[in-house]
Amino acid sequence: MQVRPVSNDEGNRLLRIVRRGSGSVVTWRRAQMVLLSAQGMSVPQIAEVTFSSPDRVRDVLHNFNVDGFESLKPKYAGGRPPKFDLAQRAEIKKVALGRPADHGLPFSTWSLSKLADFLVAEGVVDDISHEGLRTLLREQGVSFPSRQDLEDQHRP
Repeated sequence: MQVRPVSNDEGNRLLRIVRRGSGSVVTWRRAQMVLLSAQGMSVPQIAEVTFSSPDRVRDVLHNFNVDGFESLKPKYAGGRPPKFDLAQRAEIKKVALGRPADHGLPFSTWSLSKLADFLVAEGVVDDISHEGLRTLLREQGVSFPSRQDLEDQHRP
């Protein structure tokens, strides 16, 4: 298998990616495979030079033939997938917008730690960090009054 015929502009662009060496290592390695194939190297030779498997080289060349330069960029996003489903998110938002007294608790406002402890105790979630809760609430458009806001309410 060989890569499709590459124009001069495409060859120069591949060469710039390989020579530059900065940026994503994945993009660099894929560009190197395509460039070597465009120069007439066979798949087993490319695999040996790039310390990759022949199947991986074939995948890269096939993807380049179909998608062009877009196929050189990695398509993955880091981090773990969202941990809470829509029902859990809705319940977390509902509890956060309510008052602790509505749930029989002896304080007037939620803090992140109190809310997180309550959500775990009630079985809404198995576990949630304060930062995870802060992020989720921010995404849901929920904010708590700051300490300054609360102090201003109690001043005559």
